Amino acid sequence: MPPANPRQHPVTEPSAPWVDTDSDAIFDLAPVSLWLEDFSALRSLFERWRAEGVTDLAAHLAADPARIQACMHSLRVLRVNPRTLALFKAPDQATLCSRLHEVFRDEMRDHVVRELLPLWNGQTLVENQTVNYTLDGERLDVLVRMRILPGHESTWDRVLVSLEDLTARIRAENSLSASERYARDLFERSPVSLWVEDFSAVKALLDEVRRSGIEDFRVFLKVHPEFVTRCMQEIRVIDVNRQTLKLFGAPDKTTLLARLHEIFRDEMTESFAEQLHELWAGRYTQEREVINHSLAGDTLHLHMQFAVLEDHLDCWDLVLVSLVDITARKKAEAYLEYLGKHDVLTRLRNRAFFNEELSRLARKGPWPVAVLAIDVNGLKEVNDDLGHAAGDALLRRAGEVLGKAVDAPGVAARIGGDEFVVLLPGCDEAGAQEVQAQIQQVLELNNQFYPGRTLSLSMGLAVCPTGGSLEAALQAADRAMYEDKARYYEHHAPTRRRSDRTPAG
Repeated sequence: MPPANPRQHPVTEPSAPWVDTDSDAIFDLAPVSLWLEDFSALRSLFERWRAEGVTDLAAHLAADPARIQACMHSLRVLRVNPRTLALFKAPDQATLCSRLHEVFRDEMRDHVVRELLPLWNGQTLVENQTVNYTLDGERLDVLVRMRILPGHESTWDRVLVSLEDLTARIRAENSLSASERYARDLFERSPVSLWVEDFSAVKALLDEVRRSGIEDFRVFLKVHPEFVTRCMQEIRVIDVNRQTLKLFGAPDKTTLLARLHEIFRDEMTESFAEQLHELWAGRYTQEREVINHSLAGDTLHLHMQFAVLEDHLDCWDLVLVSLVDITARKKAEAYLEYLGKHDVLTRLRNRAFFNEELSRLARKGPWPVAVLAIDVNGLKEVNDDLGHAAGDALLRRAGEVLGKAVDAPGVAARIGGDEFVVLLPGCDEAGAQEVQAQIQQVLELNNQFYPGRTLSLSMGLAVCPTGGSLEAALQAADRAMYEDKARYYEHHAPTRRRSDRTPAG
């Protein structure tokens, strides 16, 4: 046998005096689902419970779910209109009523309490949004309106129920809500910093400048640099995502927005001036590398993408900005650039940089250019006796000495194992001798600081005049350095000598 119906089968009452002929036609032709029902048994059930002392119907129903089922079983369907049959996909009223347990199920039991409570409290008009199902199992979201017909308030034997199908609207609202949640999740959980901003006030300022007759906007910004700052202050931040808070080290949006002046400062002004110039020229999609600062003061290198949304080009009130953190990449690039031009051991410039600088000076000067050729004495003995780690330590000390003693525009470079060169552009012989003396002073201090092995340097000096050959000056400085090295070995323990540029001690 099929399960018990939540509402009783209809009774056939062809002469039931509920409406006249015209109203009967209206009932059948109504564009909404209409049900004529008999709630008298429900009223009797309520009266019995009141006699038993029930005052809180909600608590009484919650205490035993079977009581809700009893309420639903007490309702009798007298008549439904054609729209009801179409809505629930029933061939006829008898079929619909025999399968009401398929129509009113699942969530319906939770919703029906909201219909019973107003009736319990004496209301004759009840409205509730609930869920029904068609006979083929399709879910229907419906708005239920129940009205005890006039003249039947004492018996509830005639109740008109209308069902308005809200399914399409609810689905559209749910779809829209899901789309909004999806878009919000994409925004909030994006792995890059996203900003939604309002540039409408900036546009108003640019329009004002244009109306004043300004044509060369770049010149205008040079004359009025304060205009850039004013425009920056007029930007209104509408929203930021989680990654933005993380990137800038902000605990929440309120704190971030209150401290924007700490984020956009220094180099950002020049970058924003370029951004304004592009907007002036009608370029509403932009990208560039910028520098911002975290709230902790750390410098952030960022790749910025900026776009005025297409539907808002007339007012610029919706702008999307994305910021990708490229700080690590910039540090890596800077380190690679450093390695390309520096000697890792001594932290001085390397041979590649020295060759480039030599070529540059040969073309452009400034003249004269002084050259100091420098060599570490006794390095081979240190490597042989104490190991290459001790020799590397000696070379590092040489780098410290030259790094401290040689000031810009002078450049100290390690060009071989124990060979160093100092280039002094715009320096004559007297100036070069002062630098040489300064190197010697720093060397003495270095030897006082490092006990044990004494660091000794052989040096040779040469000056290249205007129109001279830097290569010839370098060779002359080299020869002078050899002579100084020879004097060093004459006063020290026997060691090997060298006659060429092969690294020696």
